Formats: sequence, structure tokens, C-alpha cells
Amino acid sequence: MELSTLQSLTQQMRSEASKVLVGLDEPFELLTVALFTGGHVLLEGVPGTAKTLMAKTLAHLIQARFTRVQFTPDLMPSDILGNQCV
Repeated sequence: MELSTLQSLTQQMRSEASKVLVGLDEPFELLTVALFTGGHVLLEGVPGTAKTLMAKTLAHLIQARFTRVQFTPDLMPSDILGNQCV
């Protein structure tokens, strides 16, 4: 993907997201960086800070399916991903 195309796409996503998300410009930009670079993101914060809304908005913008995992202190990654014994 060309840089100008990526910049245009990012700007369009930012513009659409700003219609839903207020005051979350930097976190949303970091989410898009992770998306375009193939990275992972862990959203942490106190309740009511629009973490789920931000993730749902990004999923909607890229026409992806959104699911949410509610973590508890005793939840392990293998509980979600499973184990593969070789």
C-alpha cells in the first residue's frame, strides 16, 4: 500500500471515528497503528472510559467482527486460545 493511500485511509478512519469517540484521538490513532503494522493491543483502564466503544468503532470501520473477552484475575491465555500439545 502506498504511503499516500495509507495516510488518506487513516484520515478517513479518524474522521469517522471522531463522530463517535470524543477525546480519544491518541488512543484511537495507536489502535490504527497496531492494525496497520500487525501488532496487538491490550486496552486497560477504569470502567466507563470507552475502551469497548473504541474497539467496536474500529471493527465497524474496517467491517470486522467484534467480540469481547471479559478477563478475570485467574484467566489464562490458554483458556481462550486453547493448548496444542506436540
